[in-house]
Amino acid sequence: MSRRPVGSARRFADGGGIPFMGSLHSRSRSSPLLSIGLVVLGAILLIVYAYSGSGGSISDKEALSKVEGGVSCTLEVQRALPILKKVYGDSMHKILHVGPYTCSVVSKLLKEEDTEAWGVEPYDIDDADANCKSLVRKGIVRVADIKFPLPYRAKSFSLVIMSDASDYLSPKYLNRTLPELARVSAEGLVIFAGYPGQHRAKVAELSKFGRPAKLRSSSWWIRFFVQTSLEENEAATKKFEQTSMKRSYKPACQVFHLKSNH
Repeated sequence: MSRRPVGSARRFADGGGIPFMGSLHSRSRSSPLLSIGLVVLGAILLIVYAYSGSGGSISDKEALSKVEGGVSCTLEVQRALPILKKVYGDSMHKILHVGPYTCSVVSKLLKEEDTEAWGVEPYDIDDADANCKSLVRKGIVRVADIKFPLPYRAKSFSLVIMSDASDYLSPKYLNRTLPELARVSAEGLVIFAGYPGQHRAKVAELSKFGRPAKLRSSSWWIRFFVQTSLEENEAATKKFEQTSMKRSYKPACQVFHLKSNH
């Protein structure tokens, strides 16, 4: 909740500048219940105001649900982590996640034993929570335009995972971004992309992502990989599908496994 609407509500509770508050006060003298109700309402508004003023902001998970309005492939990455660990094994010890609200994925990965994790946030983090801003200050998460080369050496990370961001990039920029992500990975690149027909794009997204999500079919992606000389990792794809079936896991997003570009 922003400060502006909360502030106006607080003024309402205080009775300042509202012409008909006098009538409410006269009624409150004759009705103790009304007085108690107004006091409780004022207390609630003050608590909310104090929380927003202390720097408390919505978490990445809450922001994702509000922005996407449906399926979020960044949240899907977190669901798929046990499957990915089974597929990639030791390659899951040094990971770069790229995509909006990457702090949520990085925070979860950092809780895993013997796991190093970094993130690249392609969009602004004005609405990020304190934990995310702390990760940025520490250099664990970097805010960077992924349409341009990343400041990492080749094979800097064992595995690179990208989610959601691919749905907001045009083919022109995908031609630059995906080979770059394959370059900085040593063992592979995993892409989580939306299915055509999923409810993803909202007018509210335009201010953050610059364009509505473009949800492409699997056949479109396969043709694109061939055109950009990105090779699918058939062994990882097969193992991911087998492990998902054994664990009754059905991805809500398309998952593509690519080999590193070396």
